[in-house]
Amino acid sequence: QVQLVESGGGSVQSGGSLRLSCTVSGSTYSRFCMGWFRQAPGKEREGIAALDSEGTTHYADSVKGRFTISLDNAKNTLYLQMDSLNSDDTAMYYCAAEPGGPLAIADYIDVHYYCGGRTFEDWGQGTQVTVSS
Repeated sequence: QVQLVESGGGSVQSGGSLRLSCTVSGSTYSRFCMGWFRQAPGKEREGIAALDSEGTTHYADSVKGRFTISLDNAKNTLYLQMDSLNSDDTAMYYCAAEPGGPLAIADYIDVHYYCGGRTFEDWGQGTQVTVSS
């Protein structure tokens, strides 16, 4: 099991940028998936970006071209660079991790990520992002 701690959330005006960080500690795995999810008030939690240790990366259509997910293995930190933010991006943002792989995506109404056929089990506490117009 791993422990995940998000940081970097805050309030920003529409068109602005933020970079979220997710620091990972605990067990290490040679194969893994990691992802960013968000939940807005009154809405279901949705996947927005994810990657796996084999090099697969995925973005939800709602953030594609504006958000970038990256992993710094030396710092055990997952990042989410968010540019061109708008009010629809206001939500609580969570990072999650799961050992194994590969990353699989189910994209129906919302994006759902799976790792080796399993849902993500390790989650951070979340960081709030608020975008004002």
